Amino acid sequence: MASEQTFVDFIVDQIENAGEISAKKMFGEYALYSGEKLFALICDDKLFIKPTKAGRTFIGDVVEAPPYPGAKPSFLIEEKVEDRGWLSELVRISVAELPMPKPKKKK
Repeated sequence: MASEQTFVDFIVDQIENAGEISAKKMFGEYALYSGEKLFALICDDKLFIKPTKAGRTFIGDVVEAPPYPGAKPSFLIEEKVEDRGWLSELVRISVAELPMPKPKKKK
């Protein structure tokens, strides 16, 4: 089941205070970026944040689940998607800990 554009727009709006956020459609689902860093996926209208130590500490009682079959578990954020401040802070904390993407090799 593909994610709805309205849900993606809602999430991007909720975390607009977390920096330069963009959503890219991929196979009917969406990847969320802060600048060049991929920090989350939206799959089946659910938000999955890449796990980090700081994010785990901030969340406290973490729920982890794979965003799609065969994927590594991520932080599943459900109830707190309505809390703009909390969600933006989680994104800022997580993005700060995630490494920059490796440069792509030129062909």
